[in-house]
Amino acid sequence: MTELPQAATARPLLLVDDDVTFLRVLARALGSRGFEVITASNFDEARALTRRHHPRYCVLDLKLGEENGLRLIPELHTLVPDLRVLLLTGYASIATAVEAIKRGAHDYLAKPVDADAVVRALLDGDSDADDADLPDTPEQPLALRRLEWEHIQRVLTECDGNISETARRLGMHRRTLQRKLSKHPVRERPDRED
Repeated sequence: MTELPQAATARPLLLVDDDVTFLRVLARALGSRGFEVITASNFDEARALTRRHHPRYCVLDLKLGEENGLRLIPELHTLVPDLRVLLLTGYASIATAVEAIKRGAHDYLAKPVDADAVVRALLDGDSDADDADLPDTPEQPLALRRLEWEHIQRVLTECDGNISETARRLGMHRRTLQRKLSKHPVRERPDRED
């Protein structure tokens, strides 16, 4: 864990992830893009570093071992009310994105993610950033399988993770729902030209 110098830059950033390799690589990449990065691998470290350094930005992983990063967002905002939180996850869904925003995240990205996308998400709409430097990203319609997966995740969230109730509401067998949930989220694929 690296201590910030007393005269810290205007862009101190807390990076919280339990994947040590990902943490190291992303910290280096964000450091080279003008952020003063401090890292934490669990809730306790994240809280302590937030109290000590009052970062302006936070990149937070959704899954931190057995912990859920969503729970940490309001705690971090209590410590630093104007903290801009970007939530990262390997299992993206609209329901999780909506919940992250409700809890105070400013944006939400699915892994794998590159450092430039993280910077754009952190600085987009930030009064300290120059909007002219942020490229537009084209909107593309979601594939049907991805829409189904998103709908399942939304209903699962509404049912507080109860598989039986979710299956009932979706009108499908519980085992079918479990099979669908055990698969990784459907990734977008570019259209093939045959």
